[in-house]
Amino acid sequence: MKTERIILYAVLLAALCGCTQVKDVLRRAAGRPTSEEIAVKQARIEAEEAAHLARLDSLRSYQQAQADSLELLDRIKASRTMMMTASSVRGLSKKGLKYRYYVVIGTFGSASNSKAQAARATAAGHETVVVPFNNGFTAVAIDGTDRLATLWEGLQKTRTESFCPKDVWILINE
Repeated sequence: MKTERIILYAVLLAALCGCTQVKDVLRRAAGRPTSEEIAVKQARIEAEEAAHLARLDSLRSYQQAQADSLELLDRIKASRTMMMTASSVRGLSKKGLKYRYYVVIGTFGSASNSKAQAARATAAGHETVVVPFNNGFTAVAIDGTDRLATLWEGLQKTRTESFCPKDVWILINE
């Protein structure tokens, strides 16, 4: 009975004075976590929650980028612009192709014609690449980029240029 009174007074004292040391002694005696252990656990939970939210944000960003890419591919398809991978074009040399996407503004059997087209595009402010084929033909590609959105903007701009033929196409460097 005397021990129960001491414990009761200790509990009342801890509740009234708010002393964490007394509370921790009582918690430890009851097999419960101390204030420090609770704080460590709470900090770990908050860190895990922050990491989870960061992963969710990253996933949302990736999903938005995928949706944007699909929308751009639909726009390109609707514009009736042919898209070809470098590996599907027979005899195309991928040498000198640094980027994933290019707008091809002509394929020529004559080297002088391809140089002239490249010069016109360069004079209009475009970065040009002459892409050789194994059969002697050359393609003139402009405005290499790794971003589909940049490719679409460049394609729209290129179509307004005087040197741009109607049959431009997109080369995908894969």
